[in-house]
Amino acid sequence: MTFSFLSHLECSRTGERYEADEVAGTSAAGAPLLARYDLERVRETVTPAEIAAREPNLWRYHEVLPVRRPEHVVTLGEGMTPLLPTPAYGKQAGVPRLLMKDEGLVPTGSFKARGAAVGVSRALELGVRGVAMPTNGNAGAAWALYAARAGMRSLIAMPDDAPAITMKECLASGAELYRVDGLIGDAGKLVHAAVAERGGYQEVSTLKEPYRLEGKKTMGYEIAEQLGWRMPDVLLYPTGGGVGLIGIHKALLELKELGWLSGELPRLVAVQATGCAPIVEAFSRGARESEPWPEAKTVAFGITVPKALGDFLVLDAIYATGGTAVAVTDEDLLAAQRRLAGLEGAFICPEGAACFAAVDQLRESGWLDGGEEVVVLNTGAGIKYPETIDVDVPLLAKDGAIPPA
Repeated sequence: MTFSFLSHLECSRTGERYEADEVAGTSAAGAPLLARYDLERVRETVTPAEIAAREPNLWRYHEVLPVRRPEHVVTLGEGMTPLLPTPAYGKQAGVPRLLMKDEGLVPTGSFKARGAAVGVSRALELGVRGVAMPTNGNAGAAWALYAARAGMRSLIAMPDDAPAITMKECLASGAELYRVDGLIGDAGKLVHAAVAERGGYQEVSTLKEPYRLEGKKTMGYEIAEQLGWRMPDVLLYPTGGGVGLIGIHKALLELKELGWLSGELPRLVAVQATGCAPIVEAFSRGARESEPWPEAKTVAFGITVPKALGDFLVLDAIYATGGTAVAVTDEDLLAAQRRLAGLEGAFICPEGAACFAAVDQLRESGWLDGGEEVVVLNTGAGIKYPETIDVDVPLLAKDGAIPPA
């Protein structure tokens, strides 16, 4: 049985083909490489009904994932996260058909586990001995932990003000961790130089290897399957490097070609913070690429990316689906985080909360008319960001009493 129908890699700018069974970075044009599959053979080999009978993890879609042999799969059980109705928040926002894909429940507490699982598995299959990356936190934690699972080494560099819990995850895994006095781009320069001097390491920065994207695209496959092989009207995604949004768009196109997806594609919405909104600014100009964002800063640390390598792919996905890009303030996203927890019992990360704030904003502006089925991607668990909630409560004496209600 063929486990994967991976065919080749393709430059996202020029369409030039590359060999898939070699360790790969970006194309000769400096653009991300995209994994391509023999989808005709996939269609002849497996059906959605057969997939539904498989184990509930992302590897149920292995025919359209790049790992060729099942013994090379490195897994902690990631994938098939719930698609939850959020009726109380939706009612307040004026969008009653509001749902949340909750990625806070995957291993390592963020959607980064998807990319790490597939990326580490493929790196192991290709003989890589160590992975190296700059990160704003969660991706580094995920890759470090999955590398440990695979018996590989990891080198991680992150800005000094990255969430402490993600640093602790890296250290617990045995990663070689460095804090950098700067932003993720500064960390990236140091990692690139280190990899050039070391043997056996692969640089796995965002979109500088082709397979993290493949793990992220499984969110799109899962949403389609969970909705009965169709898609919602609108899908909001917190966007920094943009791999998740690019991956979901890639999944949609593959599903359409396979004939597994009925109906129209959802309008894709890139959500950013006002303190770092290069995609939003580019979209407002009708541009195909973004400009570097000066002095980027937001409490939603995972989307603090001043200039994404794949910005043109994010913008292409938005334009192609009739979507939009919107920025929300830190104040609004933190308020949305508290409101969602109080109304729905879901304590989510600030990046995911930015999308709920964006739902409010888009409904108020009229871009959403309230009749749409809307899916928000929450990309991580709120407990990984304890600093977003101040514990300012009364201290009671042990022989005191709680005040009456």
